[in-house]
Amino acid sequence: MEKKIPMRTCIACRENKPKRELIRVVKFGDEIKLDKTGKMNGRGAYVCNDKECVEKIKKQKLLNRAFSMQVPDSVYDAIMEDFLGK
Repeated sequence: MEKKIPMRTCIACRENKPKRELIRVVKFGDEIKLDKTGKMNGRGAYVCNDKECVEKIKKQKLLNRAFSMQVPDSVYDAIMEDFLGK
């Protein structure tokens, strides 16, 4: 029997993709962090590992909507830096 691949939806393009292909951002309490392991506690939001989607979440402040709170620009900048650093 084949192992089922967990699928998640990108908050920018709304496409369903395998969880491993996406960047996970986590809200735990008042903190928002990049989850490189995919196993951190907290509410997660997923973004495609591609430039258009990463730029779109910053431009449209999509994490604010996903986490129902004001997300500081520093968080968006950290995601951009992490993406561009690859």
